[in-house]
Amino acid sequence: MLNEVIFADVTWGEILIMFAWIIGSMMVGKLIQTTLSGVSHLKRFQEKSICGVALKAVGRPLPFICLIIGFYLSLLHFDFDKKADAIREDVFSVLITIAIGYTLYSLVAVIDHTLVHLTSKTETKMDDMLSPMIRKSLRAVVIILGLLRIAQILSDENLATIVTGLGVGGLAVALAAQETIKNFFGSMVIFADKPFELGERIKVGDHDGVIEEVGFRSTRIRTLDGHLVTAPNGELANKMIQNIGKRPYIRRIMNVTITYDTPPEKVQEALEILRDILKDHEGMEEDFPPRVYFNDYNASSLNIFAIYWYHPPAYWEYLAHAEKVNMELLRRYNEAGIEFAFPTQTLYVNNVDGSIDPTV
Repeated sequence: MLNEVIFADVTWGEILIMFAWIIGSMMVGKLIQTTLSGVSHLKRFQEKSICGVALKAVGRPLPFICLIIGFYLSLLHFDFDKKADAIREDVFSVLITIAIGYTLYSLVAVIDHTLVHLTSKTETKMDDMLSPMIRKSLRAVVIILGLLRIAQILSDENLATIVTGLGVGGLAVALAAQETIKNFFGSMVIFADKPFELGERIKVGDHDGVIEEVGFRSTRIRTLDGHLVTAPNGELANKMIQNIGKRPYIRRIMNVTITYDTPPEKVQEALEILRDILKDHEGMEEDFPPRVYFNDYNASSLNIFAIYWYHPPAYWEYLAHAEKVNMELLRRYNEAGIEFAFPTQTLYVNNVDGSIDPTV
C-alpha cells in the first residue's frame, strides 16, 4: 500500500516533527497576514486605499503558502524511494499551483479596486457594470489556467494535448449549455447597446424597477414592490425596454370634468382659471408650455383637457407640485361657482295614470 511504501521507516518522533513544521509554518503565515492587515488600516494606507487593498490581497494567501513551505521542508527529513519521491514532487507541484492561483485570484481585487476608482470618476454608469464583470472574468481565467496546470501535472501530458481533449469535450458542453452561451452574448449586446445603466429605473415586460446588477448570465432588477427579479440576458436583449430613468421630464395629462348645465361664459372662466394656474408653473421649460382646451362632450360632463410637463423628472417633487395644482384648482373653481361633474343617471317612472315622473 502507498502509505506503507512512503512511511515504512518513519518513527513517531519524525511524524511529530513534520506536524510541528506544518503548524509552525501556518502560525507564521497567519502572523504575517495579521500584521499586513493591521498595516493596511493605518492612516497613510487608508489615504492611498489601493495600497491597503494590495496588502490585504497579498496577505490573504500567505497562511496557505507558508503551510506548503512547511510541508515541503518537513518532508526533506525523510528518505523516499524513487516512486514515493515522484509522488511527493507531484503533490508539491499541485500545491504550488494552487498557491499561485490563490495569490493571483486574490490580487484581482487590486485590479477591481483600480477599475472601480477610475469608473467612479466618469459620468456614465455603464462602466460601473463592466467592472464586476471584468473581476469575475479574470478570476475565472485564473481558475481555468490553474485546473489546466494541475491536469498537466497529474497526467504528464502535453498542454496542447489536454487542450485538444478539452476542445472535443467542449463541443458536448457547448451543446448542453446553449442557454448559458445565449445569455453571455446577450450580456455583450447589452453592454454594446447600453439600453440602461446601474441605478436606472426600467420597465420590461411586466416588471418595473431599478437595475441593481448586470452579470454575464442575468440582470437583477429591484421592482417597485421590493421584489428582486433575475432576468436572463439572452431574453432581455430581445425585449422592448422602456428606460424610465432616462426620461427628461414627467408628463401629466388632466381631464377636468364640469357639469352640463355650466353656461358658456363659466366654461370659458374654467379654462382661464386652469391656464392661469399652469402658467409659468414650477418645473416648466420654455419649449414645453402647458396646453388647456375644452375638447370633448362626455356622457355626463363637459371635458377640459390639460397637459403639462415637469422638469426635471423628480417623481416626488412632481407629485408635490401636482397636489398644489389640484388644491388651487379646487379652491378657485369653488369660489367661481363652477361645479365638477360626476356620473349621474336619470330614471323615468310611469305612474298609474300614464304620466312620467322623472327621478334623478
